Amino acid sequence: MTEFDAATLAVQAALDAGARYADVRVMHRRYESMSARNGEIEELTQDSDLGLGVRALVGSSWGFYAVPDLADAAARDAGHRAARIAAASARVPGPPVELVPSTPTTASWSSPCEVDPLGVPLSGKGDLLVAATATMAEHGADLAEGLYQVWDTTKWFVSSEGHRIDQHIRECGAGISATSIGDGETQRRSWPSYRGQYGTTGWELVDSLDLVGNAARMAEESRALLTAPLCPAGETDLILGGEQLALQIHESVGHAIELDRILGWEAAFAGTSWLDLRQLGSLRYGSELMNVTIDPTIPGALGSFGFDDEGSPAVRRDAVRAGRWVGVLAGRDSAAVAGLGYGGSVRADGWARLPMVRMTNVGLEPGPHTLEEIVEATDDGVLMDINRSWSIDDKRLNFQFGCEIGWEVKKGRRGRMLRNPTYTGIGPVFWRSMDMLSSEIVPWGTPNCGKGQPGQVGHTGHPAAPARFRNVRVGVSA
Repeated sequence: MTEFDAATLAVQAALDAGARYADVRVMHRRYESMSARNGEIEELTQDSDLGLGVRALVGSSWGFYAVPDLADAAARDAGHRAARIAAASARVPGPPVELVPSTPTTASWSSPCEVDPLGVPLSGKGDLLVAATATMAEHGADLAEGLYQVWDTTKWFVSSEGHRIDQHIRECGAGISATSIGDGETQRRSWPSYRGQYGTTGWELVDSLDLVGNAARMAEESRALLTAPLCPAGETDLILGGEQLALQIHESVGHAIELDRILGWEAAFAGTSWLDLRQLGSLRYGSELMNVTIDPTIPGALGSFGFDDEGSPAVRRDAVRAGRWVGVLAGRDSAAVAGLGYGGSVRADGWARLPMVRMTNVGLEPGPHTLEEIVEATDDGVLMDINRSWSIDDKRLNFQFGCEIGWEVKKGRRGRMLRNPTYTGIGPVFWRSMDMLSSEIVPWGTPNCGKGQPGQVGHTGHPAAPARFRNVRVGVSA
């Protein structure tokens, strides 16, 4: 029996048990990771899982049931149980759940991949991490670490409306970090970011990162930071590097525009949102330079796919246009409640989890400047890059971030290296202060976005480039 056969049996069983709608995802995921420390391999993980998850809709409620078994009896039982769970939940009074329309589709989709990450010999991957971490240790790092991760996922989706979709998604990435320890001080430098850079692509992404070529500089900068002056406290112009701005987007825009948070459906983990649907289309989120898109079609970006886990095709949409809030991340049910005509942003992190609203690629369109031009135009400010810490309130409004490294900017020139740079602000006030934005966009990948209970880990992308923000509080220590 094929994966599509098992999914079809489960859908029919849910309908026979009283569901008015049902869909099934069969998922087979293979995962591999390796880590190294100070020139030696520390750990190798290789695992895989295969299973089937059923959603069934009865009246006002969803039911969900999952099994690691594609046999006929198991598939039918899963569909039946999902419908029974939905029926039991529907005993609690509530309005019927409606779904925005979705055109039944038969399709196949695969992510771009030049070099299969799982086809690269383990010896070559290990040699890369050993060489990079050994180089950092030789150049003064007390702790030199490296990591790569690979996910190879095949999905089969069937719905009672007639969807029949299969997708093959390959994701990978890697990174290194050097930590130096001084007298009461510890500093870290990471390349290309603390978690590394990740994408929905092949091993060619890891090759492009040049981990070994950047290893010595990371170690040397981590040691230099031990004696660098502290970032001064006060209000000044802030220039953020693209990697840090990607996390800023993730935390203060991406999560805030998730429709389940806005509706109050997602509140138990990391809060809701400060946004009010009545202001959609009119709220001034940021300056006119702020153009944010929801775009799962970007080739190679970590939040890309052909279809989401409700069978909705990947479509580019505006979230913020010329500073005005105009769009959200939504699913078919949340969109219907909000009176919107689109979903397309629902995913689960495996066959055993209920799909939920998740970020895709949420990021900025290019601006008209370069980082060099931004620095030259800044008379007095601080440049910060590479995230070190983050904190944001349960409305996704008030935030404080710390970066690994900063530089003083005086009279259009980058000056002294600064230690422990931090900044704080309020989302819309911060974004409205953006007055320069680079065209040097990179689709940064975040492979560890947590949401939901039971917790799910999502893979998201955030196109970002260096930008300047005026009159920002920096050097905040508490």
